[in-house]
Amino acid sequence: MFEIIKSGGWMMLPIILCSISAMAIVGERFWSLQRKKIIPADLVPHLWKLYRQDKLNDHVLQELRFSSPLGSILAAGIANRHLGRDVMKECIEESGRKVVHDLERYLNTLGTIAAIGPLLGLLGTVFGMIDIFSSLMEHGSGDPAALAGGISVALVTTAAGLTVGIPSLIFHRYFEGLVDGYVVDMEYEALRLIDILHGDREAL
Repeated sequence: MFEIIKSGGWMMLPIILCSISAMAIVGERFWSLQRKKIIPADLVPHLWKLYRQDKLNDHVLQELRFSSPLGSILAAGIANRHLGRDVMKECIEESGRKVVHDLERYLNTLGTIAAIGPLLGLLGTVFGMIDIFSSLMEHGSGDPAALAGGISVALVTTAAGLTVGIPSLIFHRYFEGLVDGYVVDMEYEALRLIDILHGDREAL
């Protein structure tokens, strides 16, 4: 394996760095985007229970704000519950935009790696082919087997770039879909809480 990497030349270095970065991002996103961390189960009924017991004080809201992304959104609405439904929705939307931005952290970088990985591989192949044809111009065609071997070495970077780019693209699309699903669920929970606090819906 090391010999194959070595045969790809110096262009293998940025490809390997992209690979390491992509693996780190994928691991971090899998850890951070667990549903139980984003949307804790039964959070809205728990808040409704505290509301009926008149225990939604500043301390509880502070804990809620840092407990989870959904908790941060709901805390923004609850803190302004006395200002009316419209103000609650505005505060929730403002907090929601920040939460979504945090959930999409590193996804742009992962998408960039998915795009440039194959391009780096292609660039390495182009450089390799230039070296091969430069050698042909100086020394002639020589051994056809050696020429074929040189071309196969030049293609190593293309294979490496695709090996990095394809999984990165797959995970990028997967995490984008995951975040979109979380956003829909958090919006539903936030609207549900607003309705409950204003008596338009029963707590489940």
